[in-house]
Amino acid sequence: QVQFVESGGGSVQPGGSLRLSCAASGSIFNIYVMGWYRQAPGKEFEREFVARISWSGGSTNYADSVKGRFTISRDNAKNTVLLQMNSLKPADTAVYYCYVGILGRQNYWGQGTQVTVSS
Repeated sequence: QVQFVESGGGSVQPGGSLRLSCAASGSIFNIYVMGWYRQAPGKEFEREFVARISWSGGSTNYADSVKGRFTISRDNAKNTVLLQMNSLKPADTAVYYCYVGILGRQNYWGQGTQVTVSS
């Protein structure tokens, strides 16, 4: 199957920065996209799209709420996706989940990493 190593979460004050990393390994062939969703406290049944990046051309998409503050990038050789988060707000507090989309198969999800933005 697919295994993930997520890192970079933590606690930061408003206006601060964090960088999330997610490395996928295992039975992964023909990746076409990697990205991030998040789940805020009290919203156990709502996972919100954050950003994604195509694996071949590197095109990116962002949620309106993070445009201009977050930057997604990838390292194809390491099957790794990064999320640089700047100007963080309390509303960004959530568990962040990375995922990988593989052609002809389901999406696979990481275990999640907590991001807390608080003064």
